[in-house]
Parts: sequence; C-alpha cells; structure tokens
Amino acid sequence: MARYAMVIDLEACVGCAACAAACVLENEVPPGHQRLWIRERELGRFPELTVEFRPEQCQHCEHPACVAVCPTGASYKSEDGLVLVRPERCIACGACIAACPYDARFMNPAGYVDKCTFCAHRVREGREPACVETCPTGCRVFGDLDDPESPIHAALERARRVDVLKPEQGTAPKLFYLNTPARTGLRDTGKEVDA
Repeated sequence: MARYAMVIDLEACVGCAACAAACVLENEVPPGHQRLWIRERELGRFPELTVEFRPEQCQHCEHPACVAVCPTGASYKSEDGLVLVRPERCIACGACIAACPYDARFMNPAGYVDKCTFCAHRVREGREPACVETCPTGCRVFGDLDDPESPIHAALERARRVDVLKPEQGTAPKLFYLNTPARTGLRDTGKEVDA
C-alpha cells in the first residue's frame, strides 16, 4: 500500500496562487473558505530583504491529532496515509478543528468539517492532485514515500534542506518544505495571497 506525501520547493514557489485556485475549482470549495492558502513571509533585515511564499494546507500527518479527537470516526486516516473526513459521519462538533495545530480545517456550510484531501478522488484514478498538476513552476511534487521510484524521492534527495511545519507537535507531517531559508530574522507579515 502507498504512503502518500507532498513536497513544496519554496525556492520555486512564486506565490501565484494557481494551486489555491485549482483546489477551489476541483473540489468545489464554498465561497469564503479555502483548503489551501499561500502565506507570505519577509526574510532578512533591511536592506537585504526577500519574500518567501509558503503554501499551507492539511499536512496529512502520520499521527494526526484531528483523528484522535473525533468522537464519531468521521475523521480518519486511510490505508494510503491520507487524512480524510466522512461527511456523513461528521456531527460538526469542531473537535478536530480545535485539535489541528495547522489550522487546516473549516466548517463547510453543508454541516461537516472540510479540508484538503490531496485530491484523493484524483489519486485513486492515478492522477496528481489538482494543485500539483496546475503549478506553473513545478514546485509541488506528489508521490509515495514507500516507492523509491516515486518522483517525491528524487525531490527530497535533491533538496539542500527539508523542513516540516511545527515538528514539535509530534504529528509527523507528510507535507515537506524544501530549500527553506534559515529562519533568522523571519517575520510573518500575516498576509495571505488570495486565489
């Protein structure tokens, strides 16, 4: 069985938000909500400043906090490692939203918790997630961590640096950020790039 993951090369991301737009269209995300977004961060100090664009979304954790707190089993981890939600079992209690350290879940107006699925419906058809397929710079790579021939392995091997968000949470995210700059002087502007 596969163990799916995604890498995003931050040196190649230009913050265009094509991934976010593709996600909205592919998954019919309700207006005012998003399954993925682009965080803009200023790096360095004047006069040597640069901007990092970092896409954020569900991390599809190996040890998902959201699954552990779900009282109905609506939030679950599939055999291939995707963290998913069964809308028909969700009672909209919001426990998983509160438990997610990445703020990656939202309440769908239809009455269930929603989030990125790595486009599980496309993956099952042998296709890439919409965000990966749409990215004009090729900064996103999706694949099977257990398959040494998967393109994700080559991307991880080429990277000078590999990071995950909030490693101290112990969730073991399967969304890896490649070639992240050193965090010295990092300041979050709080800006998000809209799709």
